[in-house]
Amino acid sequence: MHTHIAAFALAAAFAISPVFAGEQSMSRRDHFVDLISGERLFVREVRRPGAPAEVNSAVLLIHGARVPGIASFDLPVESGSLAADLAAAGHLVYILDLRGYGASSRPVAMDRPSTASSPLMRTADAIADIAATVDAITEWSGDPQVSILGWATGGHWAGAYAARYPKAVDRLVLYNTLYGGSGEHKMLGRGSPLDDPSRPGTFNAAAFGGYRLNTRGSLFTAWDNSIPAADKTSWRDQRVANAYADAALASDTTAGMRQPPSFRSPSGAMADSFELALDQRQWSAAALAMPVLVVRSELDFWSRPQDAQAIVAEAPRAKLVTIPDATHFAHLDRDKAGRGAFLAAVTQFLKPSSALPKGN
Repeated sequence: MHTHIAAFALAAAFAISPVFAGEQSMSRRDHFVDLISGERLFVREVRRPGAPAEVNSAVLLIHGARVPGIASFDLPVESGSLAADLAAAGHLVYILDLRGYGASSRPVAMDRPSTASSPLMRTADAIADIAATVDAITEWSGDPQVSILGWATGGHWAGAYAARYPKAVDRLVLYNTLYGGSGEHKMLGRGSPLDDPSRPGTFNAAAFGGYRLNTRGSLFTAWDNSIPAADKTSWRDQRVANAYADAALASDTTAGMRQPPSFRSPSGAMADSFELALDQRQWSAAALAMPVLVVRSELDFWSRPQDAQAIVAEAPRAKLVTIPDATHFAHLDRDKAGRGAFLAAVTQFLKPSSALPKGN
């Protein structure tokens, strides 16, 4: 337990969510975890009402570099809520916003020009936030351990936490996650916008500053480019895309103060990712004592095959599942475009009595 990190507070919000096609009625309760620093973390709980949870069934979802938790995992449209899917399978599901994201506290520096600070929220900060949240979840759920699923940079942060506190984690899912195994990455490595042209091999902190501004359109550039179809709606439901962008913008109360509207996200994740792209590892997969499922989309632009292979080679109890022809956003694409295969692999892995699935 990490009780030196936080005390726990429960927000008043509690509701049975509206039902949309394909989703059972779910209970959603919003919590806050109060930190000793005076900051707080937002955590949403999603569960199936009236149904007993399975043993050790608490699952924590960790968002990636720029889009916070609700927009990533709990959209109010059909096939837009991974949290609801896992709750329907009998789990207690928790969605975290790290500091600097969504409804969690934002560093004071995020209210100043981005150039006024160095990149905010690095790996050590994320580990502290996850530790405080896991402590809170064990109190709320009664489960002695928590399973964690991290998407993209969220997988890096989840892996770093699990490597430091392996006894706190029941099962770990690393989904399209950077780790190492290669020093080359076209989008994030040397020669990319993340590379400082005056000091090659160093993160371009001056260009990124403390935080980034993200517009609606910026959310779809890489996603659209990775979809192998001219008609993007054949691969991704437009209702999911609209809800994703709406929720991302709604996550920042200052979004409408800028034109075009934009939401802020800390730049620390990009600094972390640049280092990982150069094979500068920040944690060791060999320390992951729990069962680990590495999920990689074949068309992912973020992680590389070498990242997944390195984790599986080093972690004692890891398996790899590669989803053919799936994008970085497999859990938000259509079932036939990878979402179905992703859910099948994850739900099977998270069953308390299940064996590790066979990788490919």
